Amino acid sequence: MDAPSAHRDVLRWGTAPERLDPAVRAALARIRLLAFDFDGVMTDNRVYVDETGREMVACSRYEGQGLDRIRPLGIAMCIISTEVNTVVARRAQKLKLPVEHGVGDKVAKLNHFADAHGVTLADCAFVGNDINDRAVLEAAGVPIVVADCHPSVAHLGLYRTERPGGYGAVREICDLIADIHEAL
Repeated sequence: MDAPSAHRDVLRWGTAPERLDPAVRAALARIRLLAFDFDGVMTDNRVYVDETGREMVACSRYEGQGLDRIRPLGIAMCIISTEVNTVVARRAQKLKLPVEHGVGDKVAKLNHFADAHGVTLADCAFVGNDINDRAVLEAAGVPIVVADCHPSVAHLGLYRTERPGGYGAVREICDLIADIHEAL
């Protein structure tokens, strides 16, 4: 292995594109809409509650750089969350992502985003982690789960991150997709 590729492997999170099954690599290359759940994907799935009942979550700062690698590729992105909390909207605003939260039917919302961007569900990826993501993971053409997903949805992921939710899983996915596109 030459020095530049060895250096990239040291810096890489997750599987290198060339080590992926060709069908998985092809699926990741065709993504035109990348949708994320919030809790457990962009957070570590914990919630902090103060004495007044105010909730806070922890998110990784790594995610913003990963999302910025995706933007020039023309891949639309969004957050679709069941959670009803202003923290979801605030984080989405910071990341410059459209968001729908308080969503009961994530498949319908993914269809809405897909229609708005002129793509089919076959060209949509959804990143989830728990049972409330089951239907949308089954509907998305490219289902992705985070490393610490609930066991009941683990088998649904075409790709499973090596990083857990809230600890760079979104960055891992974005870097992987960007690396695949750069190699095309």
